[in-house]
Amino acid sequence: MKQARADIVVVAGGTAGLAAAVAAAEKGASVLVLEKNATTGGTGNMGMGPLGVESRIQKQKLIGPTKDEAFKAFMDYIHWRGDARLVRTYLNKSGDTIDWLQDMGVQFWDVAAYFRGGNQTWHIVKPDKGEPGPGASATMIRIMTERAKKLGVKILLNTPATKIIKKNNMITGAIARDASGDAVEVTAKAVVIATGGFGDSPDLIKKNTGYIWGKDMFSFKVPGLTGDGIRMAAEAGAAPTATMMEMIYMMPEVSAQKIDMGLGFAFNQPHLLVNLLGERFMNEEVMGNTTFTGNAISFQKDKCAFLVFDENTKKHMEHEGGFDLINRVVPVSSVPDFDGAIANALQGGSKNIFVAGSAAELAEKTGIPAESLQHTLEEYNGYCDRGHDDAFNKRYNLLRSVRVPKFYAARLYCSAYGTLGGIKINCKAEVQDGNWKSIPGLYAAGVDACTVYGDSYPFILPGNTMGFSINTGRIAGENAADFVKGT
Repeated sequence: MKQARADIVVVAGGTAGLAAAVAAAEKGASVLVLEKNATTGGTGNMGMGPLGVESRIQKQKLIGPTKDEAFKAFMDYIHWRGDARLVRTYLNKSGDTIDWLQDMGVQFWDVAAYFRGGNQTWHIVKPDKGEPGPGASATMIRIMTERAKKLGVKILLNTPATKIIKKNNMITGAIARDASGDAVEVTAKAVVIATGGFGDSPDLIKKNTGYIWGKDMFSFKVPGLTGDGIRMAAEAGAAPTATMMEMIYMMPEVSAQKIDMGLGFAFNQPHLLVNLLGERFMNEEVMGNTTFTGNAISFQKDKCAFLVFDENTKKHMEHEGGFDLINRVVPVSSVPDFDGAIANALQGGSKNIFVAGSAAELAEKTGIPAESLQHTLEEYNGYCDRGHDDAFNKRYNLLRSVRVPKFYAARLYCSAYGTLGGIKINCKAEVQDGNWKSIPGLYAAGVDACTVYGDSYPFILPGNTMGFSINTGRIAGENAADFVKGT
C-alpha cells in the first residue's frame, strides 16, 4: 500500500472541502485533499454564489440584513427545528467569508435576492467570461483551488477516499484508491469530510427520502456524489441525521438540459396550476419560491402538476417583459418565438409539453379527467373575470383566463439541487457520536452535515447552501488545524 502523510486529510475538494483546505493551510497545517473526480469543485462549479451577511459589499451598498435580522429570519422560517448555535456561528462568519474570498481574488457582480420580498444575501460571482448565471461560481472554485496550491495543499485527483482510519477512538488518517487503482494510506491527525451528499445515487435517494429518481424525482445528478462521506463517517462512529432532498420543481427536460432554459422558465410562470385530478392546489403566485412549489407538488397524485395557459397568455409571454416572474438564475422575460421553441422541444422528444385545440383534447393528452379540468377552467375563469381568486387569494394582476385555443400545458415534477444531511456535527463542525460527544480529529462540512433547514430550503436568504458549505468548510479547517496543534 502506498503511503502519504499530512496533518489534515480533506475528503473531497468541492466547495466545502476547498474552504477547509485553504483555512487549515492558512493556519500552518499541512493538508492533503482526496478528490474523487478529475477536477475540483463538484457542485460548486454549477452555482452562482454564496450567502453573506454584513459583508463589505453589503455595507458599501447600505443593504441588510444584519446578522441579528438574518438569524431571526432563519430561525423563524425553520420554526427552530435546527441547531441554533450552528446557524448563528455560520451566519456570523458569512460576511467575513465573503471578504476572505474577495481578498483571495474573487470578484462579485452583485448582491441579490432570489425573488421579490427576499433578502439580499446572494453574493453572485463575477465569472471569468460571460454574464453572471449558472456556473459563475466555477470562477470562485478556480481561485480557491489556486489559493490552496499556493499554500502548499496537495490535491490528489481521481483518488476517492474509501475508509477513515480510527484507532483508540482517535482519527489517524484515511485510505484512498488512486488513479492507477492502487490503495493509498494517508496518515493524519484529523480528517474533514465534505463529499457533497448522495444526489448521484438513486438507491440512496429512495432509501433515505422515499423518492424514486426518474419517476417522481428529477433532481440534478452530479457524478460521484454517492454518499461516500456519510458511509465512512458512520463506520467511524458518527451519529446519523435525517436526510432530505433540497426541494425545487421543474420539467425533467430542464434538469436534463434538453430544452431551452427560457422555454422551461416560461412554464414556471404563475399561470393556472392543476394536479392530475384537474384541481388547483396552491396560490400560483408562490411559484417564485421554488421550494414551496416543490413541496406542494410533492403532495399531489403521482407527485406531478400541470401548468396550463391559452393562446392569449402565450402571445403575452412572447412580448418583451411578458413574464410575470423574473429571477437571477434565468434572466429572461419572454420567449419571442414560442411556437418555434415548443416545436423544437417536441421534435427533441419532450414528453412533458402538451398543445391542444380544445380543453377536452388537452385533458386527453395529459391524462386529466376532462370533466374535472373543465370545471376548474370555468371556476378559474370566473375568478379572472371578477378579479378575485376566491380559492387561494392570488393577486388580481396574475389572474389570466384560460379560454382561447390553443391550450398549452407542461407537466412539472419535484426536483432538487441535491441532498442534505447525514452526518451530525456541532457548531465547531466536529462530528458527533451517538452520545453527542465529538469524535477527536473528525470534522464534516457542507451538505453532508447540512441539517439546519427544518423541512424546507430557506430561499428567503438566498445563497444558503453554498454559504453553509464554504463557512462550515472554513470552520472545520480552522478547528482541525487548532486540534492538530494541540496534539
